[in-house]
Amino acid sequence: MTLAQQLLSALDTASLLPLPSRDDAGFDLPAAFGVAEHLRQLRIARGEKPLGYKIGFTNRGIWQRYGVHAPIWGPVWDSTVQLLDGAEAQVALAPLSQPRLEPEVVFGFATTPRAGMDLEALRGCLDWVAHGFEIVHTHFDNWRFTAPDTVADFALHGRLFIGPRRSVQGWDMLAEDLAALQLGLSCDDQLKESGRGVIVLDGPLNALRLWVDAMALHTPAWHIAPGDVVTTGTITDAWPLLPGQCWTTVLSDVRLAPLTLRTLA
Repeated sequence: MTLAQQLLSALDTASLLPLPSRDDAGFDLPAAFGVAEHLRQLRIARGEKPLGYKIGFTNRGIWQRYGVHAPIWGPVWDSTVQLLDGAEAQVALAPLSQPRLEPEVVFGFATTPRAGMDLEALRGCLDWVAHGFEIVHTHFDNWRFTAPDTVADFALHGRLFIGPRRSVQGWDMLAEDLAALQLGLSCDDQLKESGRGVIVLDGPLNALRLWVDAMALHTPAWHIAPGDVVTTGTITDAWPLLPGQCWTTVLSDVRLAPLTLRTLA
């Protein structure tokens, strides 16, 4: 069984695997992206549809904690993404492996961007912006891994809940406003952490710009299509999830809707 097949089985059973980097000292990012492409093809072959991408480890404040010091990325799927009609969602945790919650800024694309765009040109490719909750999880014990391990492990993507979408048309200071966004994350009415959008590589739109360039360089076979969604990384740490919790956010910018997520067994 290939590593990709082992990881897909672990995904389907919420089980743990040994670290690829521990078994193979030469397991690097190019090798990991090769595994990720194999996984992408396996998921498409079994009927899943890619809907865009997630960018991980854009929050410089958590690099030391997890031992990953640069962004990673991977596909998101029709089986993992939910566009919310309102601002509330619930999620079953049983299918997930060591799940954690990340509050993020999500973009929807109207047209395909190209590498080398400045922020204004990139904004012109966007359709909407929203606040979202990504649930990340890992099939490696105790959240210990290297960057290549995380790329192979579905870029740690589990679920993505996207709140009400706000058109970017007429939002002239989008980059600056999202960098200045203040967010409070609470669980069961107790504040867990506060953060600002600037922690995400100087702002979510700038993180998106850097990622578009990195995609073109490192995964040129992966394309950003009109209609794709891209979530840009957590504004706080990733917080462990347990059944029976109610997670909420408060946002400083009223143009983005705060979210509520309830966890089930």
